[in-house]
Amino acid sequence: MAFHVAFISNMFTAEVMSMSNPDPKPRVQSRGRRRPAARAEASARAHDAAQAMWLDGRLAAISDLEDRIAEVVREATGRIAFSTSLGREDQAILNALASIGAPVDVFTLDTGRHYPETLETLNESELRYGHKIRIVAPEAAELEALVARDGIMGFRLSIENRKACCEARKVRPLRRALAGAGSWITGLRREQSAGRASVPFAEWDEEHRLIKISPIADWSPERLDSYLASNRVPVNPLHARGFPSIGCQPCTRATGPGEDSRAGRWWWENEEGKECGLHSPRAREAAA
Repeated sequence: MAFHVAFISNMFTAEVMSMSNPDPKPRVQSRGRRRPAARAEASARAHDAAQAMWLDGRLAAISDLEDRIAEVVREATGRIAFSTSLGREDQAILNALASIGAPVDVFTLDTGRHYPETLETLNESELRYGHKIRIVAPEAAELEALVARDGIMGFRLSIENRKACCEARKVRPLRRALAGAGSWITGLRREQSAGRASVPFAEWDEEHRLIKISPIADWSPERLDSYLASNRVPVNPLHARGFPSIGCQPCTRATGPGEDSRAGRWWWENEEGKECGLHSPRAREAAA
């Protein structure tokens, strides 16, 4: 009898609770309201990746650099940005942009530690092409805090310190410069290093939420040299002194015979995966 009464009491309590607090459908509806947004975002990402893949195929079918740039201008949506390090590859692209009058936002990252020759190349390029190159600098407060913590040459004490320096001087300024852009042109080549061997002409960059374009990805050093010479493009004199890749002065040295073209960058570190973070493979892996 006690069990029977308790059972009826429990049924009555459950019924009352059900009437006063009906099935919690709002929680289900809330999840449902989020699903269309998630689906829309996934659909947009798939569309962007497909567009980048389509553009990659289009650029692969074009051999002339100027024609590739013209195709990018025709097909890209939104602002097109070009980040130049003023190295040989970027100088070739700068020449192509100027030759067809491409409406591209050209900028360079002034880390505060460039070789004087790099700054001279910047000035010579502006005079040659009659186009101002936008200077993007790090936040002064961030640099002061970095140096106060690690010291003026603290980036050589550990990989973590070096990456923190690159983050403050290059990665964050790049992020600011690319904000709102639809496409980003770079001078990456597949032969620059093993880590860049599979660089496509165009790919979706999830980190910066834009299409990343490398119009000379398939160029050999010989083809690059030929283009620079035939067009009389201003070239950083350090290249003739054994610097195939030029970055900040404390972090770049000339390379020897047989060395990888990027062996002179952060030479005190392990050869594997040496990047500053501007062209991290993380974005490519995320899009795969």
